[in-house]
Amino acid sequence: MAWKDDDEFIRGSEGQGYSGPSMEDIAVKIQQKLFRWGGKRILFILLAIVIGIWIASGIYIVGPGEMGVIRQFGKEVDQTSPGLRYRLPWPIQTHDVVHLAKVRRAEIGLRTDPYSGKSRPEIKEALMLTGDENIVDAQLFVQYIVKDPSQFLFRVRESEVALKTSAEVALRSVVGRNTIDYTMTEGRVVVQDEIKKYLQTLLDEYQTGLMVTEARLLVVDPPEEVKDAFHDVVRAWEDRERLMREAEGYREDLIPKAKGEATQMVRSAEAYKEQRVIRAQGDATKFLDVLRAYRKAKDVTRERLYLETLDKVLPGREKYILPPEGKGSVLKWLPLREMTISPKENKEDKKE
Repeated sequence: MAWKDDDEFIRGSEGQGYSGPSMEDIAVKIQQKLFRWGGKRILFILLAIVIGIWIASGIYIVGPGEMGVIRQFGKEVDQTSPGLRYRLPWPIQTHDVVHLAKVRRAEIGLRTDPYSGKSRPEIKEALMLTGDENIVDAQLFVQYIVKDPSQFLFRVRESEVALKTSAEVALRSVVGRNTIDYTMTEGRVVVQDEIKKYLQTLLDEYQTGLMVTEARLLVVDPPEEVKDAFHDVVRAWEDRERLMREAEGYREDLIPKAKGEATQMVRSAEAYKEQRVIRAQGDATKFLDVLRAYRKAKDVTRERLYLETLDKVLPGREKYILPPEGKGSVLKWLPLREMTISPKENKEDKKE
């Protein structure tokens, strides 16, 4: 078999059919082409390809909610916002991308299986002493985000481990300052806020670059051996609070009514006093007027007072006034005819 051209074969003298080139033939062909093009030209092309790939390696993408941190020879020189970005290739510059919007979580006193979602307690982390020297089982759930990518990457090694340790310190410290009853009942929300503030203070002191968004107590219970007794105490405390609130409500309802009634009585008494004073003043004025009239005309005034008194004593009655000079029988002055009419006739007259 022999070469006719660069890309063509001819049949052998023996008249056999066409067959492909062997590996030796291909190697010979490549050597001939390289010799024809020149070794320097090939080397330049390969070098250009390598340099192009090296320069293109500086392209990177920062996604939404992320921030890129560029390091030049290991030192931070810039931070980049989301989008298609470029830096000088390695080893001159390198980059790290930190997700700022991602909400991360940490658990103290329990562990949650990411696949099944089931939680199991961690007794060593959960059991702690309270301010009144009782043992309480407390489980804390923390959510946090990265607020400073530089501190998160370079100030503390394993910032998330530091956060978990700080959360356990904050939990034990705050629970240790309060009684078990206060932590389990009315002070639970206050304790959560104190844990969150103390944890954030520790993270800022350590320059972790993390910010706590939520710190929530999942479980605050006494140990399993005495849980029922503590729950009885809690229920009794809740009943006491309920009764106190009911009593306060009754008091708030009763006191305004009593104050209103007292005010009404005082005002009625004041009105009655004013009425009596005004009436007494009127009676005194009237008496003085009568006295002056009596002094001027004693007989007339005496007779008028006598008639007015009779009118008051016998209101609505028919009265007969006899002259003082009349003596003897008074029958002629009496209405004898009306008195002789029978009651039956009187009724018939009324019907008519």
